[in-house]
Amino acid sequence: MSAPAEPTILVVDDRAPKRYLLNSWLTRAGYTVAEAENGHDAMEQLQRRAFDMVVLDVKLPDISGLDVCRWIKNDPERGGTPVIHVSAHATASADRTIGLVGGADAYLVEPIDPHELVATVQAVLRYYQARRQAEQLADGLAQLADTTLAVTMAGTFDELLTAAASGASQLFGAAALVATESLDGRWTAALADGPVAMHPWDPPTDKVPIGSRIQTGTAGEWNLAQWPSDATVTVATARLRADRPSLYVAVALSADERETQLLAQLTQALGAAAEAQRAQDSDHRIAITLQRSLLPRALPTVAGIDLAVRYEPASPEAEIGGDFYELSLHDGQLLIAIGDVVGHSLHAATVMAEIRYALRAYAIEGHSPGHIVGLIDELMVRLIPGELATLCLIVLDPQTGRARMANAGHLPPLLIADGTSTQLRHRAPLLGLNRPRPADLEFSLTKGSTLLLYTDGLIERRDCSILGRVEELSELAATVEPDLESYCERLLTQLTSPPNEDDVAVVALRRL
Repeated sequence: MSAPAEPTILVVDDRAPKRYLLNSWLTRAGYTVAEAENGHDAMEQLQRRAFDMVVLDVKLPDISGLDVCRWIKNDPERGGTPVIHVSAHATASADRTIGLVGGADAYLVEPIDPHELVATVQAVLRYYQARRQAEQLADGLAQLADTTLAVTMAGTFDELLTAAASGASQLFGAAALVATESLDGRWTAALADGPVAMHPWDPPTDKVPIGSRIQTGTAGEWNLAQWPSDATVTVATARLRADRPSLYVAVALSADERETQLLAQLTQALGAAAEAQRAQDSDHRIAITLQRSLLPRALPTVAGIDLAVRYEPASPEAEIGGDFYELSLHDGQLLIAIGDVVGHSLHAATVMAEIRYALRAYAIEGHSPGHIVGLIDELMVRLIPGELATLCLIVLDPQTGRARMANAGHLPPLLIADGTSTQLRHRAPLLGLNRPRPADLEFSLTKGSTLLLYTDGLIERRDCSILGRVEELSELAATVEPDLESYCERLLTQLTSPPNEDDVAVVALRRL
């Protein structure tokens, strides 16, 4: 930032000799002076440009200097301009009182001592400069708080960088760039020079020390191809730990002391927010890895049966859920299961693992679907009390198409045959309640028909009833593509809007 210009003062007096004297005294003191010979001339000049001060004669030929002062102080854009009254006629204490009450910051009577004039001007300007600095600092801190809040609420790294770049640009009134490295090793910079845009970026090879540092240099030195290579930039860096990448905040200016302080605070806040985002992403990836490891690694090969599954985890800003599915062969019978543990957390995923392993163990023993569900229910009540889950379990004979189903509070599967979708409703309490359960539901999967199982993440929306969404799914699922993978993909596309707020699991099978 260039050195500030000398304060500019507007001298308003109808007497040319008096204007000459005031101009000479103030110019010798280092001020830039403009002149106006009457009130209307002064107001026109004030409307055209800004002045740091007005030295205003009280008695003017066209309009009173008191009225001009009141006009200045009442104007929203010029109200902060200091005014010093001078007068050779209105010299009584009552006149001075009227002038000061009317908004003047000082009142000098003739004959005026040049030293007193300069000292008064210096004192008034010193007060106003301190006041402006305090106001600018308050505005800067308010904008800093708004930017910090927006960054803290960001759900992804790109959102964090966008909010930070936009806030920095508004805070400093200049183009701003914010960059850091995400978990996948991708360096991305958000540039706010008008609309915020994302750019790939190669940071300088120099290592950044742990802590924070602010440097002034050129865009070329920082590999900032978005700006001219010789453009002056101030770059703040933050690095919380040696094993963490740095965060860079660059603004296209040479920052003064106040801006440097704000830039340092902003960078430290962004560094903490980026570290929190990185930790959240890491935790979510760990949870997703755990959850995927607990799901079937491969689909069984079953003669006469076509299978397809889809599992979409919740978005990084949403907590992991307990959705699961199971497809396995036991003594020639195909076990098909889908379920959901109540709650969203890593704990829900671990409960899901216990249920799935129990399901597989009981299935190997050859129990019927209803008996398996009952055993899992008893297991949950004894070993993990207080946990609830839904489960839909079907055992299918691939040769005959005969199937038996037990449902524990899960959404009804859909049986699609000849372009018609039927909801297989089998009402029973959730797992974990230890309540009596009805007999298994028996049905037949005819050749060419399709069975669709799903979790609530596929259809649940806050603004729609669950029953209405099941009906919508039934209509969409009635048309089955020749390729079941394409079928599942279409349903996901039509019914979900990533990023998903909940996990989504879909199982489709067709008897050929």
